[in-house]
Amino acid sequence: MSNNSIVETHSRSLDPSDWDATRVVAHRMVDDMIAYLESVRSREPWKPVPAAVRDRLNENVPRAGSSLESVYDAFQKDILPYPTGNIHPRFWGWVMGTGTLTGALADFLAATMNSHVAGYDQSAAVLEKVVCRWLVELMGFPLESSSLLVSGGTAANVNGLTAGVVTKAGFDFRTFGARGGPQLTVYGSSETHSWLAKACESLGLGRIAFREVPSDPSFRIDLKVCEEQIINDIARGFRPTCVVANAGTVNTGAIDNLVAARQLADRFQLWLHVDGAFGSLAAWGKHRHLVEDQKLADSLAFDLHKWGYMPYEVGVVITRDPDAQLRAYGPSAEKAAPSYLHSVRRGISVDTTYFADRGQQLSRGFRALKVWMSMKEQGVDKIAAAIDENIRQAKRLSQLIEATPGLQLLAPVELNVVCFRYVASDSTPENTNALNATILLALQERGIAVPSQTTIQGRFAIRVCITNHRSVDSDFDRLVSAVVDLGLELSNSDGRS
Repeated sequence: MSNNSIVETHSRSLDPSDWDATRVVAHRMVDDMIAYLESVRSREPWKPVPAAVRDRLNENVPRAGSSLESVYDAFQKDILPYPTGNIHPRFWGWVMGTGTLTGALADFLAATMNSHVAGYDQSAAVLEKVVCRWLVELMGFPLESSSLLVSGGTAANVNGLTAGVVTKAGFDFRTFGARGGPQLTVYGSSETHSWLAKACESLGLGRIAFREVPSDPSFRIDLKVCEEQIINDIARGFRPTCVVANAGTVNTGAIDNLVAARQLADRFQLWLHVDGAFGSLAAWGKHRHLVEDQKLADSLAFDLHKWGYMPYEVGVVITRDPDAQLRAYGPSAEKAAPSYLHSVRRGISVDTTYFADRGQQLSRGFRALKVWMSMKEQGVDKIAAAIDENIRQAKRLSQLIEATPGLQLLAPVELNVVCFRYVASDSTPENTNALNATILLALQERGIAVPSQTTIQGRFAIRVCITNHRSVDSDFDRLVSAVVDLGLELSNSDGRS
């Protein structure tokens, strides 16, 4: 090959033309991000994106390139200052994890390797099998169980539910879909996350398939009512397939009676799926007794990017039956894998689709690296200690709320979720709801803290979900003090912030 050909070929590459200059900018990025994490407490938990920034970001398609340094400068100016804020010590909204530096570095390393983890003979596939085995063991499942890393809780839950539907449908669901037999039904409480209704729609069962069971006064599924619904559906010619139980509901952190749910599923030969999106991780520490019975499930879903403190995205699904995921997603007897995905005994194409055959994705990133590096560098015991601390903080916060005049706890605190509100002495229920909605907005917009909201038995709740390894007791003291001060301020100004 001539020198001209070599130069011409290189000019088409997307690699840097000046590696030394790129190295300088890359080192600056690493130093800046370490400083960003180190100084996180000095910033507000959240602030809105200004109109001027939105306008700058809303630019035309960049047909020509710019220097890496100038692109990074734009990132620092217009993107970095306006995140969701969930890495901040006073962010407790929804169920968002905080991540760690180790996890962030792992994502950089994984993205640099850019592995395609459908399977193949490669270190990324070996490592995913290793961390999945660790997770199966930590959750108390048989070591032969099947496990998969996915994008998050919804994907994990859908995977487990699909395995259950395919297993329990009583006909070839994969070939004929929902039309291949009677109406299939699944059961979950009114506290179940919205993923379940969405999954029923996506699987072609229709929203009608989701039988929403009332919850009891402790916000757990009413299994007696669930049993009655199952019996009634069988009498109508429907085919019940799955019971979905919660190990930590999103609203209040309630844990369903998993032993009784297992017994109910066994009575009717149904699949038991447990949504443990964040609550499951309590199994790693001294509060494992709260969720220990999740090991009775046929399938379990949980997120490491929530209470495992790992960076987005990484969720986990485990199925007790090692073949259940293969039945749902792998090649069938009627239709083998296409020739371009065949596995062979030698070369790179050994177990080409090992992971792809157990889930929806063929193209899969190297999620296992941040799991492996986090668990190796921090140790499971240290991660578990942070989880235990969050539970202690939730209990302490609930006690502080109950001891503070003007504040009212709205639900029992079983895990790490605290729902409460401010009640003015002369306020009506409607005014109290409006006032607390305004208090919540003021907390967020004034940069004090970021809880989120929910409704508990018709009452607007300020909801604090603690999946934050950076929070300390004084952060919660500040929250309580701020809610009381804002309650007084805003009730005296007719709720105007």
